[in-house]
Amino acid sequence: MLKLFSRILKFSGKYRSRIQWAFLFSFLKAVFNKMPIAMAFFVLSRFYDRSLTPGDCLIAGIALVAFVALESVSQLMSDRLQSAAGYMMFADKRIELGAHLRRMPMGYFTAGNMGKISSVLSTDMIFVEEIAMSTLANMMSYALSSVLMCGFALFLDIRLGAVTVLVSLAAVCIAGRMNRVSLEEAAGRQEQSEKLTEAVLAFSEGIGIIKSYNMLGEKSKELTENFRRSKGTSLRFEESMTPWMRGLNLLYAAGMTLIFALAVWLEQSGELSLPYMLGMLLVVFDIFGPLKALYGESAGLTVMNSCLDRIEEVFHEAELKDEGREHLAPKSLDTEIEFERVTFSYGEEDVLRDVSFRIKPDTMTALVGPSGGGKTTIASLLARFWDVKSGCVKVRGRDIREIPLSGLMDHVSMVFQRVYLFRDTIYNNISMGKPDATREEVYEAAKKARCYDFIMELPDGFETVVGEGGATLSGGEKQRISIARCMLKDADIVILDEATASVDADNESYIQEAITRLVRGKTVLVIAHRLNTIRAADQILVVSGGRITQRGTHEELMIEDGIYKDFVRIRQESAGWSIT
Repeated sequence: MLKLFSRILKFSGKYRSRIQWAFLFSFLKAVFNKMPIAMAFFVLSRFYDRSLTPGDCLIAGIALVAFVALESVSQLMSDRLQSAAGYMMFADKRIELGAHLRRMPMGYFTAGNMGKISSVLSTDMIFVEEIAMSTLANMMSYALSSVLMCGFALFLDIRLGAVTVLVSLAAVCIAGRMNRVSLEEAAGRQEQSEKLTEAVLAFSEGIGIIKSYNMLGEKSKELTENFRRSKGTSLRFEESMTPWMRGLNLLYAAGMTLIFALAVWLEQSGELSLPYMLGMLLVVFDIFGPLKALYGESAGLTVMNSCLDRIEEVFHEAELKDEGREHLAPKSLDTEIEFERVTFSYGEEDVLRDVSFRIKPDTMTALVGPSGGGKTTIASLLARFWDVKSGCVKVRGRDIREIPLSGLMDHVSMVFQRVYLFRDTIYNNISMGKPDATREEVYEAAKKARCYDFIMELPDGFETVVGEGGATLSGGEKQRISIARCMLKDADIVILDEATASVDADNESYIQEAITRLVRGKTVLVIAHRLNTIRAADQILVVSGGRITQRGTHEELMIEDGIYKDFVRIRQESAGWSIT
């Protein structure tokens, strides 16, 4: 248990002193809480030897009032210091976690870790913050009260004290084993909490697909099964603790009975005076009370330990190194972007192998090829969502790892098919592209992106709050807002997952016009889906099996047999269907 106390102190960082002060006030509270027993013993002793005076009673009464007041003040100070420390500490930890996640590679967020992140934020941190932190000082108070009880018993009689100490030591040994079992069960309990969070997220995010394929029953069964397993792990946790708690309660009862009987026997045999026996009887029924309360709440500490494990596990995930100090060089006439023998893997198997190409400034390069060939990976590596396994990605002759991430992203904008808008006003969603933009600049970007008119038709115009992910807008409307955001940013390099590939015909012309304005005078890397976009590209790269198998202009590639020529033939035959 001392290790758990030590761990939370280490975890608390700059709030460590507040928790230590809370422990001090808990110690004082424990002392003041037991002083009435000492005063009662004092009065009984004086009454027994007939030396009690009205002054003694007055002193005892004043002392009792003072001890109760001091105990209340100590309790108040302990709670204020400890609970406030917990809330402030985890406010900082959440901000720290946000900063940490911002520096994580994108692969971390596509590897089934969203449930873990959500569980850490919504379950683990809240448990430690609201429950564990509020009991730490109390548990310290219980531990100190147990020591005081043993000391008082030893003061009354060495034999009574010895029994008290032996029973307390036996309780510590049993509780130590109980805590080890609790630690093992707590880990499984929190892991299942993570799985349940993942299941809830998956069900809620996929509810549209689930309904459209009439899979509510099947998917509901999966979710229900996770709830059932969560119930089972919680019950097993409690069941694993019950025998140990029952054993401790029997030990306390046996200890109290033994101490009570021994005190009476010693008094009857003349080896213990009546006041001392009465003093023992004052405390005997509560002599193991602090110990009982201490280990009754210790299960919360073991769960806290498991929560801290999971919190620290997320914090220990490797970040993308951001040690670059070089500034992006000015534009040159030769090369804007260069992939130099790039190899990359998400796991063991390489998804890009020895990829090399160059893109000149203010030109458009189209990436085409079969699904899974590596097109999106190339675009993501340029934005440094991940780092390459070998080789390097250069922008204006400099390895992007030598450029600060913030500096790189100032020069890169991205428009993907799947647009995400935050639950905020449309104005704020657009102004993310340039937080210090004037209102006129935001309006102008919206006009260029062909979304100004439909925004003004909304109930609150630019102050209309969109749903989570932009759920209250159509796909085409979200696309145009995301393009307005990129226009406002006005970055030199635009990464474009052709946004018209999955929208209706009514929106397509608006989006195409907006994109044309967006890419004017920019260096563009486009994951191309439509023939008209591909034909307009200055360079076409055919990506298949993690390699660039063909490169050239549309005219050059059409005179040679290969993937591109087959692709164009298929596209023409299918009358412009988009690639999947």
